Amino acid sequence: MSTFVLVPGFWLGAWAWDEVAAPLRAAGHEVHPVSLPGLAERAGEQGDFGLEEHIAELTGLLVRADLWDVVLVAHSGACAPVGGAADRMPERIRRVVHLDSGPLADGSSVYDVWQPDFRAEADATAVDGRLPMPSWEYLAAHGSSIEGLDRAALERIRARVTPQPVGAYRDALRLTGAGAALPQALVSCSFPLDQVRALIASGHPWFAGMGRPNWELRELPTGHWPMFSRPADTAAVLAELAAI
Repeated sequence: MSTFVLVPGFWLGAWAWDEVAAPLRAAGHEVHPVSLPGLAERAGEQGDFGLEEHIAELTGLLVRADLWDVVLVAHSGACAPVGGAADRMPERIRRVVHLDSGPLADGSSVYDVWQPDFRAEADATAVDGRLPMPSWEYLAAHGSSIEGLDRAALERIRARVTPQPVGAYRDALRLTGAGAALPQALVSCSFPLDQVRALIASGHPWFAGMGRPNWELRELPTGHWPMFSRPADTAAVLAELAAI
């Protein structure tokens, strides 16, 4: 059996993994869904939570819970704190899984990879160091597909999201390279694998590294929020990758 640490993307908390964690636990796996500082049930915590605080939350969890041989899962923008935690404690990680996400390079931030108009909108709408979640329509128009989610599901999710700390996406990720050789995987939901492979072959900076031997590629066709649109299948592909 495997140990999973599940880190949600922006605006979400541990609750986002409920329907993924349940089948994993039923199969005998140990599962630790995470709410990062300043989000979900922790939204009332005071502080300017940046990337360092989010990385520290993950490394602290690994130590507090004495977790080893971990499958560390990053959905979407969680690539930044997950990348930092894997770099700092690679000896505790079995595999890093990017769920409709991808690794950041040293010195880059999530903000850097956003489209210019999305950056401008984020700059204009952030309040008191927190970015409210844009409308579903705006997110879909900027690459975060809502395929597989009906209006009722979108409303349920919207009712639970909390604003994202600005530092978590603006702070640059600093890497030593200690985790570079770890086994990694992409579960692509928004892009067919044929398109991913073409981007790898073209040397696209977001995908080029995924052609290395330590990478596994999987496809889960749905929108950008597979823990909501295809939770059982998300659990199944995570279990498959953990078993490799």
